[in-house]
Amino acid sequence: MIKSIILTVLLSIAAAILQSTLIQKIAFLNVIPDLALCILVFSAYVNGTMTGQVSGFFSGLFIDLLSASPLGMNTLIRTIIGALAGVFKGTLFLDYIVMPAILCALATILKVLMIFLLHLIMGSVIHAYSFTESVFWIELALNVLSAPLLFLILRQFKPLLTGRN
Repeated sequence: MIKSIILTVLLSIAAAILQSTLIQKIAFLNVIPDLALCILVFSAYVNGTMTGQVSGFFSGLFIDLLSASPLGMNTLIRTIIGALAGVFKGTLFLDYIVMPAILCALATILKVLMIFLLHLIMGSVIHAYSFTESVFWIELALNVLSAPLLFLILRQFKPLLTGRN
């Protein structure tokens, strides 16, 4: 379990750095997919709740340190998403296209809803998504479109991510 958490956090950190540097240069209307979130969802789905929430905590903490968001916001959001994605372990058949897209879409929607809730509580300190603006819909579409490819790549690392062959 510790090995899978460490690898998930390292992959999420690499994805977060990639998102903030290279992918930012080729962004579609200044919106990029949240690859670190999709990596977390995959790891939590194949490993369960404990791995999901611990990986979400540490990857969220790093993203908080990397971004301008309030310290703890991404940590809270990704811990909850990791725990909830881990609940689905063994309950759904993970095909190659549909389930990765659905899981990442649900995680993106949950992330946006939690940011909106935190915005209501903390005010202008947290910038919330607007469901009427294109930023949310473009990020959702990019996450849904990138999820099958990302899950396909992560399946190659599944023995390392799960500790099982």
